[in-house]
Amino acid sequence: MDLFEKLLQNRGPLGKFSSQAHGYYTFPKLEGEIGSRMKFRGKEKIIWSLNNYLGLANHPEVRKADADAAAQYGLAYPMGARMMSGNTDEHERLERELSQFVGKQDTILFNYGYQGIMSSIDALVDRRDVIVYDAESHACIIDGVRLHMGKRLVFQHNDIESCEKMLKKATDMVAESGGAILVITEGVFGMAGDQGKLKEIIELKNKYQFRLLVDDAHGFGTLGKTGAGAGEEQGVQDGIDIYFSTFAKSMASIGGFISSDEQVVEYLRYNNRSQIFAKAMPMPLVIGNLKRLELLRSKPELKDKLWYNTNKLQTGLRERGFNIGRSNTCVTPVYLNGNTNEAANLIMDIRENYNIFLSIVVYPVVPKGVMMLRLIPTAVHTDADIDATLQCFTEVADKLQKGIYQQTKLVTIPL
Repeated sequence: MDLFEKLLQNRGPLGKFSSQAHGYYTFPKLEGEIGSRMKFRGKEKIIWSLNNYLGLANHPEVRKADADAAAQYGLAYPMGARMMSGNTDEHERLERELSQFVGKQDTILFNYGYQGIMSSIDALVDRRDVIVYDAESHACIIDGVRLHMGKRLVFQHNDIESCEKMLKKATDMVAESGGAILVITEGVFGMAGDQGKLKEIIELKNKYQFRLLVDDAHGFGTLGKTGAGAGEEQGVQDGIDIYFSTFAKSMASIGGFISSDEQVVEYLRYNNRSQIFAKAMPMPLVIGNLKRLELLRSKPELKDKLWYNTNKLQTGLRERGFNIGRSNTCVTPVYLNGNTNEAANLIMDIRENYNIFLSIVVYPVVPKGVMMLRLIPTAVHTDADIDATLQCFTEVADKLQKGIYQQTKLVTIPL
């Protein structure tokens, strides 16, 4: 069979809907200044789909730092991979400041968080080792685990009994192979919004020998007294052996990092293929990320406002009888019963008639017969944004219960 013919016969679980969804449900275009209100198809919407937790995307100090660095250095500098010709004092300064902030000895920067953690998993383990990971881990972790040539065991989401069962199996496996065990979980699970059970997993170190890698993309900047993440929030930051986060959430930027013991980071510098063979992070991004980190540390009022908005939104949803699941973070899922057709009509109604833009998740991410509306509160949302959204949800839920969204067509997508 011809390769292209094979691809066209099986377009994938999302691609098969591309002709109906592209430009509206998938690959939508938001325009205007990044904030709680932007334009979608020419009309202003309240936006709940941006991971701009602290509102730094358009902070004036951030915009100035980005612009000044671009004017001074351009986007090309430094040229080459860091190992060869692309290292600078500013790259190393950002690594030092991140290490200090999250309480680890050293840090390695990544151009992209996704490729960084994926390649790091590949570098950390070999065919003798066993990976034990949470079933609801992010796609970047799953892809990293797929690169692993040894054994991997998955435990039920946030189920410590299941985790321990897998650790027992892993312990027997490495006793034969002579390898080691790497446990992987998340500080905050980005869909359901619940924190990983870091404290309980770390307590298992009293019975089993393993190292713990935590992806804290949604916890960094939002949790903990200083914003250092889920480990700080749970009082177990020292028990996290390898701490990963991204700049794409609270920092509203690009890139990521891993912080760990000095020797472990040194090992990754010389063995992480996605960084050894990739051009260094451009200087404007490095300087911009330094400014973002400075604001994250020096302006706790940003996190305070984020949590004011989060609590107002989540309390309002609960008071109106909505199921927001097990979230104990800013990520706010709302679970409703309905099929895919109802989900499509519901989200179109929300966008076109209530001027609210948010993400919707259906099967296979959630079980059949369930739809999940996912809201991301930020520090720049207003009381008016939240009040309008709560009123919208009340009316939409009533329509859903009455079966209005079962119609084949509800609202025509504007051209």
